[in-house]
Amino acid sequence: MNGGENEPLRAVDAQAVSGGHFRYFDFVMAAFVTILLLSNVIGAGKRAVIDLPWIGPWPFGAGILFFPVSYVLGDVLTEVYGYARARRCIWAGFGAMLFMVFMSWVVVKLPPDVGWTGQAAYESVFGQVPRIVAASICAFWAGEFANSFVLAKMKIWTEGKHLWTRTIGSTVVGQGVDSLIFYPLAFFGAPDWPVQAMLMVMLSQFVLKVSWEVLLTPFTYAVVGFLKRREGVDVFDRHTDFTPFRAKV
Repeated sequence: MNGGENEPLRAVDAQAVSGGHFRYFDFVMAAFVTILLLSNVIGAGKRAVIDLPWIGPWPFGAGILFFPVSYVLGDVLTEVYGYARARRCIWAGFGAMLFMVFMSWVVVKLPPDVGWTGQAAYESVFGQVPRIVAASICAFWAGEFANSFVLAKMKIWTEGKHLWTRTIGSTVVGQGVDSLIFYPLAFFGAPDWPVQAMLMVMLSQFVLKVSWEVLLTPFTYAVVGFLKRREGVDVFDRHTDFTPFRAKV
């Protein structure tokens, strides 16, 4: 769109800007996909630990530090650009994750040169367990669509007011769907993963991810406010087709 920073926002239906051009959409989309991939590649394979007061050592997956930022950007995409464009970004992230998995598998399986000694370390970092990978991709897809759908609907219900209610509310639903799909698919029945331990990890990770969303609320407000001012519109999904499988924006 071509709104100026000092021009008042125009509340528009998402269909009215279908096919239109936005100044910053491509950048937000690129950031969304980048953080999604890096948090899965760099953070997923490392178990870190911090020493919490009165609790002691607390292990956690390092990816949790950055993966929730993809949900924040998902909120930004839906809030600023509408569900249809957020849907496009989710599919882009889904495709990127599939290619990442395929590329990792091919590169790890390639026979190493006899003079190269890094194969074991490479396999440790990039040799992903198929079950966990499949669970992660399915959970991401379902969780992101649930998050975007709830936020878009809540924006209509709240008439665009009280942004924090829909960013946090949609994250509760989205991360809940993500956790309920990922942990049973990835670990149910696996050795060293009794059901009680799996449920405890699932609950703690869910709480941490939602807490991240709450802590990042001021950042979300700042980004949403900046983008809306620059784009000049406030998009509402009053007549949007919410099916995940529709390609048209």
